[in-house]
Amino acid sequence: MTEPELAEEAAPHGYSPRKENYAKRLRRIEGQVRGIAKMIEDDKYCIDVLTQISAVNSALQSVALGLLDEHLGHCVTHAVAEGGDEADRKLAEASAAIARLVRS
Repeated sequence: MTEPELAEEAAPHGYSPRKENYAKRLRRIEGQVRGIAKMIEDDKYCIDVLTQISAVNSALQSVALGLLDEHLGHCVTHAVAEGGDEADRKLAEASAAIARLVRS
């Protein structure tokens, strides 16, 4: 493992102070997904199922945007302050993550 990888692994992530909040939100989303599966098993009306799927997608997007904001404010900002190849790598990584979120 390279030195930057070791430093990154040891350093807390930008979301670390709010880790429990993210975990709670994801558990809530997990429960919503289980509820959707139950709706399908119970032959619920299509539009009701689609409405719940839309709610789960919105909740996941909210978590993703929060994590992206944390990443930009912590990991990318730190790397840019350090400069060099690590800054370029973090900026490219953030750009690719934004592109994936926009496509989804």
